Amino acid sequence: MINGYYEIKKAKNGQYYFNLKAGNHEIILTSEMYVSKASAENGIASVQTNSPDEKQYEVKLNVRNEPYFLLKAKNHQVIGKSEFYNSDAAAQKGIASVSRNGKTTDVRDLSDKEL
Repeated sequence: MINGYYEIKKAKNGQYYFNLKAGNHEIILTSEMYVSKASAENGIASVQTNSPDEKQYEVKLNVRNEPYFLLKAKNHQVIGKSEFYNSDAAAQKGIASVSRNGKTTDVRDLSDKEL
C-alpha cells in the first residue's frame, strides 16, 4: 500500500496551505490559509496528532446537501476541510482515509514552485 503525504504550497496571495494526499495522489484534506510556512507546518503537526481521533471530525452539509467534513484540533479550531461527497458513506470513507493517512511524516514542500 502506498502511503499518503502532505504538500505545502504557496497561494497567489502569498499565504501558505497544505493538502493531505492519499497514496493515489487524490487530495483528501485541505488546510486553512496560513501567513507563514512555519504555521502551515504546525497545522500539519496538528493533523498528525488529531486525525486518528474520530471525535475530531465533524460532518456537515453544504447548500446542495452534499456532505463534507472538518477536522478540528482539540481546541475546536478547524485544521482542514474535505471535498464535497455524494453520500454520507463516501464522506465516512474520506474520514477513514484521512485517519489512516494523516499520521504520515512525508511532507513535500512545493511552496517555492512557480504559481
